[in-house]
Amino acid sequence: MKPHPPQATSASSLARLACALVLTAFASGCATVSLDSPAPPTGQLPAPVKATAPEPARAPAAPAPHVYHGPLSEIVSIQGEVPQVVSLAAPTDLWDRIRRGLRMTDLDSGLVRDQERWYASRPDYLFRMTERSRKYLFHIVEEVERRDLPMELALLPFIESAFNPQAVSRVKAAGMWQFMPATGQSFDLKQNAFRDDRRDVLASTRAALDYLEQLYGRFGDWHLALAAYNWGQGNVNRAITRNQKEGRPTAYTDLTMPQETRQYVPKLQAVENIIANPGRFGADLPVIGNHPFFDTITIDRDMDVALIARLAEVDEADFRSLNPSLNRPLVMAAATPNILLPWDNAEIFERNIKGYTGSLATWTAWVVPTTMSPAQAAQRVGMTESQLRSVNNIPPRMMVRAGSSLIVPRNGQRNADVPEHVADNGRLAFQPEGGNLRRLRIKAHKGDTVAVFARRHGVSPVSVAQWNGMSVNARLKTGQLLTVMKPQGAAKSTASRTRKASVTRASTQKKPARTTSASQGKKRATR
Repeated sequence: MKPHPPQATSASSLARLACALVLTAFASGCATVSLDSPAPPTGQLPAPVKATAPEPARAPAAPAPHVYHGPLSEIVSIQGEVPQVVSLAAPTDLWDRIRRGLRMTDLDSGLVRDQERWYASRPDYLFRMTERSRKYLFHIVEEVERRDLPMELALLPFIESAFNPQAVSRVKAAGMWQFMPATGQSFDLKQNAFRDDRRDVLASTRAALDYLEQLYGRFGDWHLALAAYNWGQGNVNRAITRNQKEGRPTAYTDLTMPQETRQYVPKLQAVENIIANPGRFGADLPVIGNHPFFDTITIDRDMDVALIARLAEVDEADFRSLNPSLNRPLVMAAATPNILLPWDNAEIFERNIKGYTGSLATWTAWVVPTTMSPAQAAQRVGMTESQLRSVNNIPPRMMVRAGSSLIVPRNGQRNADVPEHVADNGRLAFQPEGGNLRRLRIKAHKGDTVAVFARRHGVSPVSVAQWNGMSVNARLKTGQLLTVMKPQGAAKSTASRTRKASVTRASTQKKPARTTSASQGKKRATR
């Protein structure tokens, strides 16, 4: 006998079942049983209940419900596809984990091929760079995954700094993620006399991913977001607007941009391709396990860096490689309560600190009350001048300005932990020896940036930015007046050179006015 079609079988079965339920409910609703009566023995009917009034006529007995005994049909999904089974196997190592998260649109161009050849032809450099990343890469991968971002972003420090947290560019960008001073400040990366969070592993990674997410939200394209990370979002926006006005496409490859930015995404794509398939390029990647390299330890008292390294049983150089933002011999609990230690050494530190009874810190911070020479400051705090200069990185022929914060030894008068307002805002300012500073107003030349202007006048770009209330990467207009602070002698020399340059430019501009009309016509014809 043929089985019923699935649809017919299901419909008839449901109809019969519904009918049976209705009849059963009706039958059970007509029976009246006293709740106080004892339950009848198994297999016997309950004793009839005596009626106090004449019983009404009984309804005819309901027919027994029909129960379906035919074959059952298999439940089949009519629409949709069977979902793919996702492998639950753990990544073999961190590289495998990275490969599983790569999802940006690939860039395929001659520039990518050039960068692939460049890296493949330098296997020693590639190995050193990837070996250096083992301390930091797991944390970055964890953060990228936690935010559900493309894993290509975890490779960006290879392009920015070759995973060197102490890297500083020619325009003063610093750290693994190469933050400019002003951009770092906008993402709450502290930069003061005691630390530079642009180099901090945790803080800079948080800020970089925040910034990249912000850029992607603005441009809606990861290649454009990366270009903006390198070149600045304002520049990318202007390049897009320019192409739109000309009726041209606005993808990353269509924009007119500096050579560095044009090579930026191809470099990242090349590194991604090599990590995705190292055998194809003959690359030897160091084995990096899929587990943390470091652990975070919280301290609640100021501690010497040397003591932390000793209690953790690590070299001080290894400690500083995990805590590169710290540039002094003291860790201030008010500003840096969390320190990083190699995973196993973190447990050693916690065990050793419990049994330690000595002094935790031999250094503290002292705010200089008045402008003085390093020799005078050293005498006030009981140090030699060379020690004071070395610990605080004081350059030669410079005086320490009032309000500066110096690291000095603890003694009876200065024996407390550094307060939060000093630890978070400590600054170190200098002025040249042998005279007061003179304020000059100097015009910017065509094409000047803050860095170019500062270099021409022998001052720091950061100082120029501070003196003029602008960011270090600001663009200057031709003829824009900027304030420059210089010693008296140097100021006169600078002013003299500026006047001579102005006279020379003025005389050069006036020369054509003194030529005859015939010679002017010849020049126009020649042009």
